[in-house]
Amino acid sequence: MNTEEGETRGTSYISLDEFNISKEWGFVLPNPLSDLPKMYQPWMDIANNLTHLIEHHQLRCEVNNMQLLSTDFLSGYKQLRLAHLALSFITMGYVWQEGEHNIAKVLPKSLAVPYCEVSKILGLPPILVHADCVLTNWKKKDANGTMELRNLDIIFKLPGGNSTKGFFLVTLEVELAAVQGIKAISIATEAILRHDDDSIKNALHDMAESIRKMNQSLKKMDEHVDPDTFYGIIRLFLSGWKDNPAFPEGLLYEGVWDKPRFFSGGSAAQSSTLQSFDEFLRIRHEEKNAEFLYRMRDYMPPSHKAFLQAITSGPSVREHIMLNRNLALRELYNDCIAALVDLRNYHITVVTRYITITAAKAKAEKAKQNSSALLLQKAPAALAERGTGGSGIMCLLKSVRDATKKVMIDNIW
Repeated sequence: MNTEEGETRGTSYISLDEFNISKEWGFVLPNPLSDLPKMYQPWMDIANNLTHLIEHHQLRCEVNNMQLLSTDFLSGYKQLRLAHLALSFITMGYVWQEGEHNIAKVLPKSLAVPYCEVSKILGLPPILVHADCVLTNWKKKDANGTMELRNLDIIFKLPGGNSTKGFFLVTLEVELAAVQGIKAISIATEAILRHDDDSIKNALHDMAESIRKMNQSLKKMDEHVDPDTFYGIIRLFLSGWKDNPAFPEGLLYEGVWDKPRFFSGGSAAQSSTLQSFDEFLRIRHEEKNAEFLYRMRDYMPPSHKAFLQAITSGPSVREHIMLNRNLALRELYNDCIAALVDLRNYHITVVTRYITITAAKAKAEKAKQNSSALLLQKAPAALAERGTGGSGIMCLLKSVRDATKKVMIDNIW
């Protein structure tokens, strides 16, 4: 890339601080709060007792009797994020308390109004998103201890016991493993503008290593999450009301909108991490998938969404390698692509084990009355072949994987 082209596409490197991205934590919210001011104790009491209230069919009654609280006394970003997290968990429990055959189609005013107010301030939708249940929903058991799974817990819980905890915390570890790669994007962008190939090499090396660490973390899902519990319980409470046949008319947010609204459920597609790697490496997805992934950016914190746009508008490492015919950079770029293909292949393996195979098992055991069969019968039939975000999950993942393979640089001569 010549200097003139670099200047037209971006004249400064991408500062992580500018986009509220931590050099230590990446997209993860550093040291999130676990308590709100005393006046919001009614929210916290319900959120901290969700599993009991849902399992005893008491949550809807509690929420219906909950007083309408003003959001004016929430102070600072972390309080707002905790409020969004708490109200998101309460909302998912309220909607899905009785399963997909007795859905709550109206969110009561006492919950809907403050939830939508907090969501508007944060620029997030009023539904549980990846930025809530993974990036914000964690705390250390020992404040002075390490960020290892054994020293971590989640702030709010949903039915599913240790598998729910494991699902959120393993995903959190995957996000933390990505930090090195996220920093590499900032470093490489500046290096491209300065034509500093040595720094680009180091950045690409760090990105490939980071992606491999993400894959190793993802493999811990087997140890911490039971497939039957995930399929029969956890997925239900992550499911939204857009592209969900169980919700043909959407959800009415009482006191906020006159008509029901549609929002997608929590999904890995809402992770800014993988989308940032795709943008940096210039991976282009098929139109339908690209539209879905782009729509998922509306479920990210606005500063993280802006980070993705900044990468798109910045200099292209792929173009730099092609134009300068740099063989060493090509090998390192291809190593990043290979690592990302491996990660996406393993994601397909996880989805096969936790959804495809378990869906077949649920169908086969429908007539049985053992504990496993009863658990699987709770699974939402509407989501048998779909992800919690509403996508046709296996087709999406395979297409995304194949699009990643296609950008491998075979020849630069």
